[in-house]
Amino acid sequence: MAKAKSAFVCTECGAEYRKWQGQCSSCLEWNTLSEVRLATSRPGAAASSGAGRSGYAGTLSKEVVDLGSVDLTEVPRLSSTFGEFDRVLGGGLVPGSAVLLGGHPGAGKSTLLLQTACKLAQARKVLYVTGEESLSQVAMRAHRLQLPTQGLKMLAETSVETVLAVAERERPEILIIDSIQTMHLEDIASAPGGVAQVRESAAVLTRFAKQSNTVLLLVGHVTKDGTLAGPKVLEHMIDASLLLEGGADSRFRTLRGQKNRFGAVNELGVFAMLEHGLKEVKNPSAIFLSRSEEQSPGSLVMVVWEGTRPLLVEVQALLDESALGNPRRVAVGLDQNRLAMLLAVLHRHGGLFTGDQDVFLNVVGGVKVLETSADLAVLLAVVSSLQNRPLPRELVAFGEVGLSGEIRPVPSGQERIVEAAKHGFTRAIVPRANAPKRSPDGMEVVIVDKLTDALEAL
Repeated sequence: MAKAKSAFVCTECGAEYRKWQGQCSSCLEWNTLSEVRLATSRPGAAASSGAGRSGYAGTLSKEVVDLGSVDLTEVPRLSSTFGEFDRVLGGGLVPGSAVLLGGHPGAGKSTLLLQTACKLAQARKVLYVTGEESLSQVAMRAHRLQLPTQGLKMLAETSVETVLAVAERERPEILIIDSIQTMHLEDIASAPGGVAQVRESAAVLTRFAKQSNTVLLLVGHVTKDGTLAGPKVLEHMIDASLLLEGGADSRFRTLRGQKNRFGAVNELGVFAMLEHGLKEVKNPSAIFLSRSEEQSPGSLVMVVWEGTRPLLVEVQALLDESALGNPRRVAVGLDQNRLAMLLAVLHRHGGLFTGDQDVFLNVVGGVKVLETSADLAVLLAVVSSLQNRPLPRELVAFGEVGLSGEIRPVPSGQERIVEAAKHGFTRAIVPRANAPKRSPDGMEVVIVDKLTDALEAL
């Protein structure tokens, strides 16, 4: 028998090595290499395939296609029955695609997929495979959520071979695996959840989805640092990677697209966890803008861009005199390193010193702001808290702040201003390049070029 070959794969970046080593040379992480068994080729396989001297003659049966002759007919999509879910997916589920849904325990991954499966099963063939819960547990959840259970095919199994055999017989249009960490292949000598099992199981299931034109939905676990568990190469096999976020103390959940071959990346969908499951929030800006009636210093609304739509969120800043030699810089929902950089710009080009102040920053609603358009709003909120003077409630701001104190433009400035005007805001501080040719009715647009201009506009 041929000797089984193996490689060592980094669970963080997917780099492969022939031997085990303590540190990954690619991402410099320690103790992240796990052994993966490699498939061995059968002796004489190349000869039986009719290969010539180059060894690839047997694979030349397919014709080369000119790019201009490729059919551009749009692929039909299946609605998930959730408008916010469809938005993050790019318009709906694509037949033959593999979608990975991750999230912390209790975030609502199984609840969202069970609601989607029960509603889709009324008109389409859906197979729900549960490897973590029993059939009675899933049925109890569906009964508690008051979902229609007739027509949904269920299977409690962790063997990939058995799942594929049942899928071949049932021919479902949508196949849901909950979760990929519980699946295992018989010929892989490792425990379920390991690098080898997760990698090979996902590859086999994805291959089946592509060949049978089935929508594959995989549930993935999340590690302590918030990333999807398993090797990084898992994200390269699938077509879309979605992350469901939300703390246990909040009833709102955000579904963010991290990778999508059929739509925009970083698209955001908002759901509310209610008694009867997740309910989509069609106007998330109205929720994140639920402010108190009393005006308080350090509070300002900013307009961020999430995927294909603007979103209005409130940023809060609190500055307090520090009793420590090294003042604290805490940012929730924003990059902490960028906060330190903005405070240095405020001191150098704005003339306001915060080196003796503890600075606390928070984005209301648990939203994570990843773009630089929040720079100007953050600095204005910091100035408001530092001087203990509240900002007008009808004011919004957005713009990127450079190291030399200039206010740089951000994408989709016109759409941001229009969205702010729809929610009743009457004044906006924006970069010069984002100024509209004609301001919306009732909206005063203040154009700024430098940080000093923005401070004077207050």
